[in-house]
Amino acid sequence: MVTGPGDVEERALQYIRNARSAIERLKSRLGEDKSSTAPLDIGNLLDAAERYVGDAEYYASKGDYATALSAASYAEGLIDALKYLGVEEPEWPDKAPEEIRVFVGGTFEVLHPGHIELLKYASSLGKLHVVIARDSTVERLKGRKPILSESSRLKVVSAVRYVYNAFLGSEKDFLDSVEKVKPHIIVLGPDQGFDEEQLASMVESRLGYRPVVKRFNEKIEFEEGLRGVRDIYRKVCSKLCNDK
Repeated sequence: MVTGPGDVEERALQYIRNARSAIERLKSRLGEDKSSTAPLDIGNLLDAAERYVGDAEYYASKGDYATALSAASYAEGLIDALKYLGVEEPEWPDKAPEEIRVFVGGTFEVLHPGHIELLKYASSLGKLHVVIARDSTVERLKGRKPILSESSRLKVVSAVRYVYNAFLGSEKDFLDSVEKVKPHIIVLGPDQGFDEEQLASMVESRLGYRPVVKRFNEKIEFEEGLRGVRDIYRKVCSKLCNDK
């Protein structure tokens, strides 16, 4: 599992959701006019907490999750102060709603803008898990070894901001990887040779539930005449293969 920045993002967003929920619940219970409450002005305290949540949401929108986490933590501290002062018991969410898990599999032999658009789309549907085809699998299916090894391809894909978790797949059964993630949604690339309904049925037979299977149909032209890895190989050979 990818750690570090991804963990900070997850924690920041969770803190923001929890603080926002707790503030709304307190406002609902206490009413909008709390300015006369003694000995503590709850209205001003909640306003301050809400400003911190707003700051956290702003920094999160800019991708600065460390600062967002700090601001959300300040908001949480102010809300909890009501409990410790014996004024009011905040109601925190019992648990976070289940994260939607999204699954994408591929070779990613030469990562290009078309791949990035696929991963960006998939990540917009939920938390994105990507399985990287093993070298032995690529050799078996394509009749040749991949240009980049599985460890290099894993490293490159793991660095993409849209990817929550990247890992190497099974050398025996691709459904082992699906079973590991238990995705709600599977996204197929435009060239992947699965039928959506057939794949959904295979997963249902194996795991006992039927995921949503979507296909990212758009094969984007990211350079003049280039739409995929094969096009890149052809261009490289046309320019370099005959060079001395």
